Order: sequence, then C-alpha cells, then structure tokens
Amino acid sequence: MSNQKEKLFADFPPVSTERWMEVITADLKGADFQKRLVWRTNEGFNVNPFYRVENIEGFLSTGNLPGQFPYVRSTRKDNVWYVRQNIDVKDYAEANQKALSLLERGVTSFGFHLPKNYLSAENLEILLNGIAPDKVELNFKTCISKTHEMARLVVAYVTSKNLNVLECFGSIEYDPFRKILKKGMDVPNWADDAAEMVKITAPLPRYRSISVTGNLLNDAGAYSYQELGFSLSYGNQVLGALIEKGLDRSLVAKKIKFELGVGANYFMEIAKFRAGRWLWAEIVNAYKPPCPPHIECDNTAADGTCLCAAKMNIHASTSRFNQSLFDPYVNMLRTQTEAMSATIGAVDSLTVRPFDEAFETPTEFAERIAVNQQLLLKEESHFDKVTDPSSGSYYIESLTVSLAEQAWKLFLETEEKGFYQALKAGTVQDAIAASADARFKALANRREILLGTNQYPNFTETMAEKVTNPQDHSCGCAPGAETALKPLTIRRLAEQFNELRLATEKSGKTPKVFMLTIGNLAMRLARSQFSSNFFSCAGYQIIDNLGFNTVEEGVKAAREAGADIVVLCSSDDEYVELAPKAFNLLKDGKELFVVAGAPACMDDLKAQGIEHFIHVRSNVLETLGMFNERLL
Repeated sequence: MSNQKEKLFADFPPVSTERWMEVITADLKGADFQKRLVWRTNEGFNVNPFYRVENIEGFLSTGNLPGQFPYVRSTRKDNVWYVRQNIDVKDYAEANQKALSLLERGVTSFGFHLPKNYLSAENLEILLNGIAPDKVELNFKTCISKTHEMARLVVAYVTSKNLNVLECFGSIEYDPFRKILKKGMDVPNWADDAAEMVKITAPLPRYRSISVTGNLLNDAGAYSYQELGFSLSYGNQVLGALIEKGLDRSLVAKKIKFELGVGANYFMEIAKFRAGRWLWAEIVNAYKPPCPPHIECDNTAADGTCLCAAKMNIHASTSRFNQSLFDPYVNMLRTQTEAMSATIGAVDSLTVRPFDEAFETPTEFAERIAVNQQLLLKEESHFDKVTDPSSGSYYIESLTVSLAEQAWKLFLETEEKGFYQALKAGTVQDAIAASADARFKALANRREILLGTNQYPNFTETMAEKVTNPQDHSCGCAPGAETALKPLTIRRLAEQFNELRLATEKSGKTPKVFMLTIGNLAMRLARSQFSSNFFSCAGYQIIDNLGFNTVEEGVKAAREAGADIVVLCSSDDEYVELAPKAFNLLKDGKELFVVAGAPACMDDLKAQGIEHFIHVRSNVLETLGMFNERLL
C-alpha cells in the first residue's frame, strides 16, 4: 500500500475562504449571512454553513488514533460493539429460554432486570443456564434496595465457574442517585453504598458497578450538552467521593459505567460521544490513577498514570423522549438513525428500543426488529469494520470541540456545589425541565418536527384501541405524592399531541374539515396541503377538493358534505374579496370559517369578524386545542 497521499485536486487552483464568502455574499443579494445561513444550536453555539481545513487546525483528534488517550476517536482500535437486549425477568426459566433464542439471533449482551423478591443463587443458575459469562456481556439490575445482594450473587456465580475473570465482562447496575432522579427521595448514605458496591465487585475486574444514568436526563428532554455536562459531574462526584474513602483510584474509575441516551440530532449525537470520552479521560487523568501492581498495562503514562482507567465505558440507548404513539413505525426510522449515531460515535454497547414501546409492552415482532436494526448496521452496512469514520470531517470535528466546550462549562458550574448538592437544590431538574418545555413549545410551533405527529400525520390512523399500559418496571417502593426533593419529569415529546388526537377519537365525533380551494392554482394547492396536515394532527377528517369556480359553489359543497370547519385556500391578493364573501355566506351556519395563511389584509379581515387564521407561525397545539373545545 502506498504511504503517499494523492492530492486529488492538485490540478485546480486553491480557493480561499474569503473567495467563498464573496460568492456566498453575492448569492444572498444583500441578505444577512448570520441570520440566513448560520444555525444557532440548542447547545448554545453557532454552526456555520461550511467549514474549511483551517477550522480544525490544532484540534487534538486530528493527530490522534483510535485507542489513544484521550480517546476522542475511541477507547479501542476496532468498532465492535455489544448488541444488547433487555429482558424483564418474571419467570427465570422463561427468561432463560428467551435469552438463548436471542443468542441465536445475534445478540451479544443482555440487560436482565431481576425481581427483588426472588433473588437466589438457584434462580441465577436457572437464568444463566447455557449462557457463557466469558462470551456474552451480562448486565444485571434490580430494586436499588436489593442491588448489593444481587451483586454478591453474581460475583459468586461467575467466580464459581472457574473461568478467567479477565474474560468475563458486564455490569451490576447501581445508580447512587436513582432515588433522587426517579422518585425525589434523598440518599444521604450514597457514598457508603457505592463504595460497598465497588468492594463487592472487585473480584470481577471487567464488571462495572456504578451507573451514571445520563439516559434519564435524555429521556426527560435534556439537550446534548446538558446530558453530557451533568453526567460528567455525576461521574466525578462518585469518583472523588470514593477515592476520599480510601478506595484505589484506578479501581474506582474502572467501575464507573456511563449510560447515555442517543437522540435524533444525528451529527450532534456523534459529537456527543466523542466529546464525552475526551472530557472524561481528562477528568480521570487529573486524579493520576496508578496502574495496578503485578498487572502489565500497555497504556501507561510517563509518570506512571494508568491511562486505561481513563477510558469511558458507554452503553447507549435510543431515546424514549422522541418516540411517538401515532404512526409508530416511524419510530423505527428514528431509532435507526440514532443507532447509526451511536455506532459511528463508537459506543461500547447499544440498546435499540422497540418501536411500539410508547403504547404497549413490546411484542416479539417489535423486539426482533429492534435487534435486527443493529445487525443491519453490522452485517450489511459493516459499521463495525471502520473505527471513527467521522474523524477529519471539518463539520463533526468542529461540533465535537464546540459541544465539549459547552458541556465543560456546565460541568464547571455544577462542580461549584457538586452534583449531589445540585440535585438536592433542584438545579439539575429545573434546567432539564426548562429545556423540555422549550422543546414542547418548539414542537407546538413546528420549529421542531416529529414526523407523523405534528407534521405529515397519517390522516386515517386510530390508536385509542391499541393503547395498553406499557410494562411497569417499577419495584413497588415508590414514595407518596410529596417528596423531599424534585424528581425528574419523564415525558415524551409527542404526548400533548397524543392527548389531543386521542381526545378526538374518544369523543366519538370526528370533525370534518372542508378545503374550499379557489383562485390561484399553485397557492390553493399549497395551502390546501398545509391545512390538511395542520388539522389532521388532531385526527380530523379532511375533505380536499380540486377547486371551485365560485365561493357560492364551494360553500354549497361544504354544507352538503356536513363540514364542521371550512378552510378557504387561495392567494393573499384574492383573500381581500373572497374571504369576506365566504365568511358572510357561512356566518349563519354551524361551520367555523378559517383562512389559510397570514395575508397582508389580515387585520382588515379580522375587523370584519373573521376570527381564525392558520399559518406557519401558528401554535398548532393551542389552535387545535381551541377547535377541540368548540367541536367535541
């Protein structure tokens, strides 16, 4: 193989950034470059419309290889991740049969959620019968009050198999702040409990036992920089506290596992995982963890610091937050791009959530598809054959650095009090709730799009009869209505639109929306399509038309169709005459009259009594809620 780099464009003269800007400025014809082409992200930094090589000069990752500190590109040289499937264990024998079947389908990792009342060595033997701990990643979770007991059982089981413990890998998931985040209950002894978990699992060097559950923040609506910044503070809080208790620095660092969500912002999510590994490596390295004695380490710094301890172990789960109830098969498209972000971002393991999880206990079909989505990336797309293909991309490298800066800023702000104190004060919860509220507002105004929910919904779909209570994963030890601290509010982005549309279904009445299309052909068709999508978000029946010659003809047809809403679809200029005429013909009837658009004459039309207008600046949720109140 040649070691020379072929310059593909050597025959063309170089074009400077200044020259590019001159061309762009000319094409904008006086429009403001910053306002028209620069995107301000939710993470608080700007994204330019183009990047050049000078934008990434001096970046750390450009001279870094996968597996090299500080692990921006990856913690390993390959990109083989564990395909994880979670199993909620009710009957140990049934769970074992399901796991064995999944192994044949390509699953390489399990997340077993064990019932707290049936923990025993005998049941663990039944569950893991035929499953090799040195060939499959095993992860265990139960009620936090029983986690230590479960950890002892798992350690005893694995060590009893006479296997090389360095080849046995997995986790026993203990989240020190789970009770605060999920239930609003304080955990003053969290450091002692976490230290005990580390000691219990010490015989299994490759088993992580402290879970930093950043995925909970993701599911609550956090932006990427918040999930990353708070998770880093979370991990640092635990790391520092356990070191203060006298535990080995390297041991503690290697026991921490990050569970992160992966959302729909494709490139930002890739950058998140790259930035996360980088920042965590720097945090751990600041503690100077030593290499364990009598163990050879191929990644030791000149001062004796164990750089392996600084590797961030990441389990990613596709986001619950943006899963939709209506048009649920679109969830498969969302989770597929999310899985791509996670695997390109070089996570260690991945769970793809079943597409029907938002409204029912996942079916066998949905779970099979979720596994196949990862296998598609491995076996057909060969994502496991290339490590960090995003390296060198001017755009993604710039995103990585910008996101790292924002996450680090939040990390430092949180560290002033400490993550635990920030949770007790509600700072973390309030910040994430504010972000979620902003995203709900953006969805209502269609600045954020959820396909099938607030844009291009399936007109005729019904879901009320399909909604069941999804599987309850709580342990039954929930507190009362009032708690000392604030829990996270876990919601789905689509839930308000879901409630709106379900209200239409359950009312037993489906309002009819009639498109009175007239005049300019292009405008009437465009506004008819816009209006159809607008009203179908509430589950209304849409009656579209090719066009009418007169307003009188259109009003007559609307009444013959039994319309509840009549939407005038035409051009702005024609509204001056057509809108008052249609309004006067309809004002004595039961129909609600709507003008599609925001014409210059809107104030004049309002003065004549026309009340309803829908356009791109409308709050879809509020507008449809108002129509529901009037029609249902």
